[in-house]
Amino acid sequence: MAYAQGAADVYEDASWALEPLLVLPGVEHGLVVTSDGMVWGASSSLSREAAECASAMMSALRGAARALASALSGDPDALVRQIVVETGRGYVFALPAGHHSVLALSTSREVDMGSVTYAMQCQVALLAGTLLRRQATGGAEA
Repeated sequence: MAYAQGAADVYEDASWALEPLLVLPGVEHGLVVTSDGMVWGASSSLSREAAECASAMMSALRGAARALASALSGDPDALVRQIVVETGRGYVFALPAGHHSVLALSTSREVDMGSVTYAMQCQVALLAGTLLRRQATGGAEA
């Protein structure tokens, strides 16, 4: 279910990118968010309020990770390829999905981290390609 309006309308609902991930053992919730904190897609298990809150926090986390990587590496253009947050309940994985979006999953502790991150990388590649095609065609399916 997508919540973004306005400029993000060209992307429609990106929840399709979450569907193959949400069936993986241990995956609980998923989001596709813009770099500025708008929800482009969310798993049906999340309320609108929870998705919007998580999206805003993901935007802040992504910005903090980029600033930290730049500060520690001395490279002002340091790229963040993955963010992993371990909690008492499980993990949050976040991968950039194109220039202006992030795919994020929340999982239990029992998740196979390698399988989940590999599957996320596959979906990120599909999502980024789809978003670029839709931008290039002004929103029409390519």
